[in-house]
Amino acid sequence: MQFEVWAPQAGRVTLQCDGVTRALERDPEREGWWRGEAEAHDGSRYGFALDDGPVLPDPRSRRQPDGPDGLSAVVDHERFAWRARWSGRPLPGAVLYELHVGTYTREGTFDAAAERLGHLAELGVTHVELMPVCPFPGRHGWGYEGVSLWAVHEPYGGPDGLKRFVDRAHALGLGVVLDVVHNHLGPSGNYLPAFGPYFTDTHHTPWGAAVNLDAPGSDEVRAYLVGSALAWLRDYRIDGLRLDAVHALVDTRASHFLQELSEAVDTLAAGTGRPLFLIAESDLNDPRVVTPREEGGFGVHAQWNDDFHHALHTALTGESQGYYADFARAPLAALAKTLTGGFFHDGTYSSFRGRRHGRPLDRDRVAGHRLLGYSQTHDQVGNRAQGDRLAALVSPGLLACAAALTLTAPFTPMLFMGEEWAAGTPWQFFTDHTDPELARAVRDGRRREFAAHGWAEEDVPDPQDPATRDRSCLDWSEPERDPHARVLAWYRRLVALRHEQPDLTDPDLGDTKVAYDEGQRWLAFRRGDVRVAVNLAGEPAAIPLGVSDARVLAAWEPVPAPGADGVLHLPGESAVVLLQE
Repeated sequence: MQFEVWAPQAGRVTLQCDGVTRALERDPEREGWWRGEAEAHDGSRYGFALDDGPVLPDPRSRRQPDGPDGLSAVVDHERFAWRARWSGRPLPGAVLYELHVGTYTREGTFDAAAERLGHLAELGVTHVELMPVCPFPGRHGWGYEGVSLWAVHEPYGGPDGLKRFVDRAHALGLGVVLDVVHNHLGPSGNYLPAFGPYFTDTHHTPWGAAVNLDAPGSDEVRAYLVGSALAWLRDYRIDGLRLDAVHALVDTRASHFLQELSEAVDTLAAGTGRPLFLIAESDLNDPRVVTPREEGGFGVHAQWNDDFHHALHTALTGESQGYYADFARAPLAALAKTLTGGFFHDGTYSSFRGRRHGRPLDRDRVAGHRLLGYSQTHDQVGNRAQGDRLAALVSPGLLACAAALTLTAPFTPMLFMGEEWAAGTPWQFFTDHTDPELARAVRDGRRREFAAHGWAEEDVPDPQDPATRDRSCLDWSEPERDPHARVLAWYRRLVALRHEQPDLTDPDLGDTKVAYDEGQRWLAFRRGDVRVAVNLAGEPAAIPLGVSDARVLAAWEPVPAPGADGVLHLPGESAVVLLQE
């Protein structure tokens, strides 16, 4: 078997494979690369030693059976017997569902999660978006401190476990999206700096030195990240990738890394005949992220839209701290702006940032499905001090309003696991760091962060306490009883409507028309012949829809169709979807 590794600064590289050590030779055709042959098979343990140093795991390791600090293992992807026939599922018209493998079930494995995929098929979602699955220290964590960007976290089930999950999802008609982290690697178990200039002090990020995308040696670093991305799509038959915090990918080169990545993904999609896509998490509010490459953009196929979330959250809860402040001044106006223009901050002043932020979207060029809309995500729940979900903050009626707005908006909707039944379990920040100093630093840092916002130390869960993760696991008995069962039925109806009504997947952002009353706390919008209205106040509202020939498609509380005067009488904390005849 051929082994190879990029180690441009090493004077000598040796391979240890199944206990046998042999020297590698420089590759005459690729500068900085070393290569050599060795007897190996699926499961063979191996690693590389640089200049007679310790044996380290392969930067391109496909498996880390003993965790990030152990030896790598050979993976023969051809040995897995795929069963589902799958031609892919595109992003336009999709409904995504964000899922964390470690807390979706109490077992916290791919196989246990796969057994619950039938619930998602019945719900009507089209794609499961997995939070990161690369190896990280310990057993439980969010996954954003991962290392070994080509490997799969062993406690979840390793490479074959992920394949079984994807195969089961495809058999049920569900696509799979994987969250990948290119902007940093975890501090524990990260051996990349020993091999080469994977990081650079030229730029700095919240996690320290930036990933090297534009300094000397960056060609190979970019190839490393692109190769990892393509491996997920090719070897695991993943349908799309969610790119974490692309605003932290600092790149001054003429061709941005995201352009290079999107081009490679589009090429793979053409070769496989499957629709493949990239979804960015971006704090930039820069339309270039989702603008096609041929039009001067980065060519990413979609991005998360936090502005919609922030406007919706402030309208529902009244919270105004931190980045919510700008949205909370007139939350329904902010919500209306995002529903019609995508971004709230499109060159406007952001008090949280202390400067102007963003640029307007060209609604004639950017399709609505290129923005993801949501009322909850792992970030917006888990980064609260106690991980409290929206269900812990507002009434079931307001949850119904949030669902109606999310699932009928002109964006690609995304749900966070358990949201669909108003899960009573929190989703808290938890870690399982094996380094005591790192564990203490994370615990103390989180408590200091929330102490600055008035939280008592004892009220901030200890991330290292196993009970913190256990509290965050979904309770699968909840969907069978009220009020959870009623909320679940509402979500199912709304998802079904999104699939049934073509107007709800119309990509034209400019076709959405919104009316609202900030004081009376109601908002209504039109998408083609579909009308959606929500009343966030506790008292009934008279909403002048201006149509009298509409029938009710779905209503949280019983509500008659508008009368001859075109006025809709909507109960307090309620939502309705209508179709103009």
